[in-house]
Amino acid sequence: MTATRPTTTPQAATAADGPRRHVPFDRLHNFRDLGGYRTAGGRTVAWGRLYRADSLGKLRGADWERFLGLGVRTVVDLRYPWEIEAKGRIPEPDRFTYANHSIEHRPYDQSAIAPDIDPWRYLADRFAEVAEDGAAEIRQVLELLAEGPGPAVFHCTSGKDRTGLIAALVLTLLEVPEEQILADFALTELATARLLADWHEANPGRTMRWPSYGRAPATVMSLTLADLATRHGSPAAYLADRVGITPHTTRLLRERLLVP
Repeated sequence: MTATRPTTTPQAATAADGPRRHVPFDRLHNFRDLGGYRTAGGRTVAWGRLYRADSLGKLRGADWERFLGLGVRTVVDLRYPWEIEAKGRIPEPDRFTYANHSIEHRPYDQSAIAPDIDPWRYLADRFAEVAEDGAAEIRQVLELLAEGPGPAVFHCTSGKDRTGLIAALVLTLLEVPEEQILADFALTELATARLLADWHEANPGRTMRWPSYGRAPATVMSLTLADLATRHGSPAAYLADRVGITPHTTRLLRERLLVP
């Protein structure tokens, strides 16, 4: 089935954000600063206060030193405990306020998805499952990002799906317009080739069935936000009514992350 073309290109988002968005590492491919986005009220998300990433278990050597230089104090790992056991957590977790909140409850293997499935609708349906199943964990993540010491980073394995959903929800609470939320999600497309190469290196002898592995077009997040609006009235209503985010948490998050 032919996939819907993304409505926002990662190249366009990168050009608008400048070089501060992507933090370069040798082993990590999708480490990004969430700063620079403008809110509906005219404020800006501060640079250097909140990051999104692929697995921090890959940090070592020069990458580790570069990471420490960012001054991160809070680390939220969104992976399953068995993923952490297999792939490792951030080095020296006791240096940080570290928490593992596994927001996904129904594991699936993206590499094994049938190639004729509509990939963007399929991923949006998985995001819908996470949004409902993982509401309690999502609340814990957002509360920690609001109340824990900063700067902070949250991550999963590829920094794509679980991380992408949390990023979208954080930006929603900050009242960043949907166009920018979609653009942020789509920036993972710039890392797709390296994510795919990592998979092949880690899975010798296996065949990649799904041609959309590692993709993250804006269409997926557009469908996800529309689904939340259909079920709950709006993404903001989902966060308040289903997840249980209080005005106090929202205020703390905005005080921490927004500048005039």
